[in-house]
Amino acid sequence: MTDQSWPWPPGAATGIGSLPGTDIAEAQRIVLGELPALPHLPELPARGPGADVIGRTGGLLVELPVELYAARWRVAPRPGRDLRRARDLMERDLDQLAEQAEEYAGPVKLQAAGPFTMAASVELPIGGRLLRDPGAVRDLTGSLAEGLRGHVEAVTRRLPRASVLLQLDEPSLPAVLAGRVPTESGLGAYRPVEEADATVALRTVIEAAGVPTVVHCCAPEVPLSVVRAAGAVGVALDLGLVTDLDPLGEAIDAGLGWWAGAVDTATPSAGRAPTSAEVADRVRRIWTRLGFPAARLASQVVVTPACGLAGAPHGYVRGVLAACRDAGRRLADA
Repeated sequence: MTDQSWPWPPGAATGIGSLPGTDIAEAQRIVLGELPALPHLPELPARGPGADVIGRTGGLLVELPVELYAARWRVAPRPGRDLRRARDLMERDLDQLAEQAEEYAGPVKLQAAGPFTMAASVELPIGGRLLRDPGAVRDLTGSLAEGLRGHVEAVTRRLPRASVLLQLDEPSLPAVLAGRVPTESGLGAYRPVEEADATVALRTVIEAAGVPTVVHCCAPEVPLSVVRAAGAVGVALDLGLVTDLDPLGEAIDAGLGWWAGAVDTATPSAGRAPTSAEVADRVRRIWTRLGFPAARLASQVVVTPACGLAGAPHGYVRGVLAACRDAGRRLADA
């Protein structure tokens, strides 16, 4: 796999998605300034409903309107105020991205919740998660696939010189496959989804988006075989949750890109972000344990925080993003 090309430059670093605050213009400036090789469209959940990952992705769905009910997202009979708010926020964000990155000509990353995290989070009108109804999951998958196709096209129109990457956030995927998503009563769990069915659904979304896609999962036991079979170009993992290196090594050897979540998102007691040398060393140590040649590291690996940074102080966020950026450069220069 040494001659494989990747849709990101060697030594790249990026953010997972969420940042603190409510000012999208400032958030976009931070991202473009600190992550120039692989910036992303920031998510600011502090803005409220419709800015959270589920509401934000719900706003992308086609012919499947959602609304808030008792602080939970559910399928709605018709488009309403909550859906308009989610779509208005996204439209403003895309306009701000176009304004600040008008001349940008590299890769840019978008994020959306994947079909199984959505199915485990959004409720049916009659109650219960979409996950309880396989037909509803199929409808959701088709709606998301069509919505993401349009979302990618909208960004491409605004940034014609850039190349779009997609990140599907699937923190619920391991629980969905293992049958560990609890029912509303808390007394039971939804039936597990078969890996073959999960693969088909993820592949449907990835193929519809039509751009290189990375699956992000900040949970233990990430189903790497499903991610690979679905056609993802990479997987984003929290290194603190990786306990068995063999599946990761097999996936990397098979040609999957590795987005290494090498910086904790919780502010440490010392109150400072790790140095770029510390971050680079953490990634390099695991790469060495996996037994891969050093020459492949900078091209196949992207350095990231472990997860989103919405709950972190602004100063720590800047430090984390800068450490990831400079760690990627260190790995490229080694």
